[in-house]
Amino acid sequence: MKKTPLFERHRQLNATMIEFGGWCMPVQYTTVIEEHRATRSAAGIFDICHMGEIELRGPGAKDLLQGIMSRNLEGQKTGQMKLSVMPNTCGGIIDDLTIYKLGDEHYMVVTNAVTRETDFEWICQARNEKGLAGVTIRDISDDTGKIDLQGPKSEAILQKITKGSLAPLRFYHFMNTEVLGTASIVSRSGYTGEDGFEIYADSRRIGEIFDALLHAGEPLGLRPAGLGARDTLRIEAGLLLYGHEMDETITPFEVIYGWLVDLTKPFTGCEAFRKQREEGVKKKLIGFEMTDRGIARHGYRVFSNSREIGRVTSGTFAPTLGKAIGFAFVDGAHEGAGSEIDIEIRGRKVKARVVPLPFYRRPKAQNKS
Repeated sequence: MKKTPLFERHRQLNATMIEFGGWCMPVQYTTVIEEHRATRSAAGIFDICHMGEIELRGPGAKDLLQGIMSRNLEGQKTGQMKLSVMPNTCGGIIDDLTIYKLGDEHYMVVTNAVTRETDFEWICQARNEKGLAGVTIRDISDDTGKIDLQGPKSEAILQKITKGSLAPLRFYHFMNTEVLGTASIVSRSGYTGEDGFEIYADSRRIGEIFDALLHAGEPLGLRPAGLGARDTLRIEAGLLLYGHEMDETITPFEVIYGWLVDLTKPFTGCEAFRKQREEGVKKKLIGFEMTDRGIARHGYRVFSNSREIGRVTSGTFAPTLGKAIGFAFVDGAHEGAGSEIDIEIRGRKVKARVVPLPFYRRPKAQNKS
């Protein structure tokens, strides 16, 4: 298994380690619920060094991305991020990525850990097919460390070791700055539903930044948090996980990503999307909450009036909400909020209800736009 630059620090913090996407990652340090609640009420710090970063630079970089991403990048300004999906020719999701515009014809694309190599190869193949020899593509993942600092007190903590004010930074925007004297990219973004930041810096310095943030945040209630809390936080916030809610057989219209598809421009998969938009989808991702006792897990079968209509993709007990929730793909006729469904848990059908997404929104006072 691969190890992140923070591996030894996780061991020193007595983290429980697991395999995730080929990486040895911390799943928890104390308990998932404690780390979850700390992130919602104060702040949590997450090792995200396993994710991939790909740099594109040179004449044609924007045109290359425009031709392989579903999102329209026209009008994207330097310092702005955009979420997009990268579809295959059938409209399936190769990956959902974040595109950072670093400058004119200069971008950083952030990938999921399990799709890093696939994404890099797909982008390089597209460059070659389009004859865009002026675009340099580099996988900078090994040289780049990534920490997520999330929660209502994250700005106050990060500001202690960051050059320049973080207050003006808007959601899904980033700044080039120094964190602990190290050149860094800091974006106001995350995967928890809270205000927070994603920090990119030299992988050789990311450990020192991690230590400094823990020290700066301790008086404010900062806790190191593992993949367990990251998962419960993202499910509450209605955020999707590649390999569960998305893969190369699932399209954006079948999940909650239809808004990421711009059919006014040509790109790989656009014809498949036009056809699907005209014909409609046969399955749809829904959110549900359990009305009987039980926690639904990935792969559990979903029923309506004794007929199987789908499968659970993710499920958990939601510490903030005090109830069990989850996502499932179901036949399109059963996607309406309020619909009653049954989920088979250990051979017993347990009642649940379809509810709108997201399950949780942070208090408006914390929102930054």
